[in-house]
Amino acid sequence: MLILFENCDLLDTLAGKVVTNINVLVENSKIKEVSDKPINVSDAIRYDLWGKTLMPGLCDAHVHITAIEVDLARLSSMPASYITARSIRIAEGMLKRGFTTVRDAGGADWGLAQVINEGIFECPRLLFCGHALSQTGGHGDLRGRGDDYIDNRYPSLGMLGRICDGVTEVRRAARDELRKGATHLKIMASGGVASPTDPVNANQFSIEEIRAIVEEAEAVNTYVMAHAYTSSSIKRALDCGIRSIEHGNLIDEETIDLLISKKAFIVPTLATYEMLCKREIGKVFPEGLVEKAGNLREKSITSLEMAYQKGANIAFGTDLLGHFHKYQSIEFELRRQVMPPVDIIRSATILCAELFNMKGQIGEILPGAYADILIIDGNPLNDISLLKAEKNCIKAIMKEGRFIVNYL
Repeated sequence: MLILFENCDLLDTLAGKVVTNINVLVENSKIKEVSDKPINVSDAIRYDLWGKTLMPGLCDAHVHITAIEVDLARLSSMPASYITARSIRIAEGMLKRGFTTVRDAGGADWGLAQVINEGIFECPRLLFCGHALSQTGGHGDLRGRGDDYIDNRYPSLGMLGRICDGVTEVRRAARDELRKGATHLKIMASGGVASPTDPVNANQFSIEEIRAIVEEAEAVNTYVMAHAYTSSSIKRALDCGIRSIEHGNLIDEETIDLLISKKAFIVPTLATYEMLCKREIGKVFPEGLVEKAGNLREKSITSLEMAYQKGANIAFGTDLLGHFHKYQSIEFELRRQVMPPVDIIRSATILCAELFNMKGQIGEILPGAYADILIIDGNPLNDISLLKAEKNCIKAIMKEGRFIVNYL
């Protein structure tokens, strides 16, 4: 099938500007031609987009589609069938907000990715790490201090992490997640909010363990993302070859310089702290964990501003849980406090594409790329809020050449 978009304003994410009077031809799942001259085809379905902006689909580099509850510890008692059904609904919502590619940071598996790839459900393209690797007592260990039951070395669908200790065991766990189809690996390199027994400033895994995990990822030409808040944990991760730093709320300028020198990425997730600090969260999240989130929220904007001013590779991520997934687009307005719209959009398109090792396939409108396309009523470079689904300014969403939303 051929679809021709004519007379559009094209948002060029590589150049960071809008180019007027462009024509874009889609053939099946890919973009076939992009031209500032008329494209002569006789059998295409045509859309005149005069006054509208055509741009690539958005990416979210840090989601948890199986986090159907805010209290992650509850997932261990839920059947996989129930988690799967609700996860699909969460992913469908992401696509209808314009996110055509998402990277899961713990919980999703090959089965969810495969059913999406087969087109059975209309969801974003799903990249997944399987279960994040965590040391005993780390951010992936959700047991309380009084729990002595066997740990989750082979966790079920939806569980955020799996526990592994020692070089031999982390190698085995890394190889096992890769065997099960993981597109990348994730480690817990510092303490976190959702885990009950580890302080945020704790360093997790030994240097030897981290290097072993990175080595296993590199052996199959992929990379490792690391949950890390503090400069100490981030430096350890970067020195071991970690490519993607998640959150980074407590990073300092020296560590940002190291991240830049390593050509690594940072994925701030402002939305999750914004939502975790809402008053209603106390009903479903223990008070001590809410306090952890509040402390990190205060630092998130400062660290983002430092990273942006220094020119770090900043990717777009949200890290939302449970019923807060619907607030995914709030990340745009939160980042607007320190970043202009053009660089927020680049963080959610071309920079994610580079991070995902998918440059030329997503994040740009160019021949050969997937036809992941948004049609916006207006120019999001002038008003980033146009990308909020609730404003009804996204007039069409296309994934791989198929309309998901079409109000043209």
